[in-house]
Amino acid sequence: MAGITGIGSGIDIDSLVSGMVAAERAPKEAQLARLEKQTTTKITSLGSLRSAMSAFQTSLEALNKPDLFKARSATSSNKDALAATATTTAGAGSYQVEVKSLASSSKIVLGAVAGEDARLGAGSLEIAIGASEPIKITVAEPNNSLADIRDFINKAGADQGLTATIVTDTQGQRLILSSSKTGKDEDISVVAKPASGEPNQSLSLLAFDPKAEPLSEDHPDYAASARAITQAASAELTIDGLAVVSATNKVEGVIEGVTLELKAKTETDKPLTVGVSLDKSGVTSNVQKFVDAYNKLMGVISSETNITQVADGKPPVVGGLVGDATARTVQRSIQEELARVSDGKFRALSDIGVTTQRDGTLKVDSTKLDKALADSFEDIAGLFTGEAGLATRLSDKLKPYTETGGVLQQRHEAMTGTISSIDKQKEDLTRRITSLQDRLYKQFNAMDLLVGQLANTSSSLIASLENLPWAAGNSKR
Repeated sequence: MAGITGIGSGIDIDSLVSGMVAAERAPKEAQLARLEKQTTTKITSLGSLRSAMSAFQTSLEALNKPDLFKARSATSSNKDALAATATTTAGAGSYQVEVKSLASSSKIVLGAVAGEDARLGAGSLEIAIGASEPIKITVAEPNNSLADIRDFINKAGADQGLTATIVTDTQGQRLILSSSKTGKDEDISVVAKPASGEPNQSLSLLAFDPKAEPLSEDHPDYAASARAITQAASAELTIDGLAVVSATNKVEGVIEGVTLELKAKTETDKPLTVGVSLDKSGVTSNVQKFVDAYNKLMGVISSETNITQVADGKPPVVGGLVGDATARTVQRSIQEELARVSDGKFRALSDIGVTTQRDGTLKVDSTKLDKALADSFEDIAGLFTGEAGLATRLSDKLKPYTETGGVLQQRHEAMTGTISSIDKQKEDLTRRITSLQDRLYKQFNAMDLLVGQLANTSSSLIASLENLPWAAGNSKR
């Protein structure tokens, strides 16, 4: 509506309307801005609280596992040669292990096929790994090249771990077959059955019998012949002097509850040491994670529910949840559970070296915790695990807040609803202010027009009166 206004009355209608509109808009805008800022701050603060509570719950879940307090750790004195892991069934002890040889798989190169085209005569091939069911290939035109055979092997042999590639050397093109299966007698064999009377290249070039005596290197046909690159073999090792043979480099069941991963041979008569012990480090790590997560949660609650004074006359920092009951209720519930005494040998966190500091945070006394682990490793489980354990009790306290549809989610949804409502109120305010502005312009412009008309009438009347014979100063009088 703004334009050339106030011509008739001389009034600055634009400024007048703008001021009235601004006066009408400002209080509501300020109210919505304050509400939006407060709500956004609370959403952010609740998000921080929810994240800290989730991390604390994760630490509780890690502690609430009875197997954690039965776990065993396995170590190797030479990790480059052997890695070891242990389950809860493993017995503590030390073992001398000498790795004499690693398990290997079969890899062979087949006979060379001369010529660039490298086409083979019709027939069939049967390729097997050890005593497994052989892969049968029918060779016939037009699918009778080495590339065709390679592609068929790679497709049909994928489940058995059999792969094929083509290499070209001075003798011609050759298929190289590789198996992923280790262990003695798991060699690759190829049986070739050329079709009767085939005049072209014979499939017999591709035959390979792992049990046949190989040609000597000085034999005239050696360069073009099929031969083994590596033979399949089992791993051989000794454990405390006892001979062990394994089809794979992953040795399981020899030492109860212990898995050995063989990586390299050891020096002769220089065995390495595998040690199995209680996994104290795992418990120590999870206890420390619990303490760290608790301290973080308490720190978030403190910062979000307090007003922090700032020096140099600056305004105080106000937490987003000041006066909010949720955070304080969570804090009180957790602290009450920590103060409860449990049954069993270890009745409180302080018994294992976890104590409360003056600022309310927890601290781990490593010496006391190590002693508790050394003296009664599995008894510590009673403090944390089970229905009456600390981890379960604390999780139960947090669950109503963090679960799907819980208190924090409901509050978050309510606040996002408030933000949506604010956006709608802003739109409504804009429409109302636009309508008010239009109405004011119409009213002031109508007034301006009327004032202009009255001014014109007044000027005309004065002029008429001045022209009357009896008008003062009239020259015609």
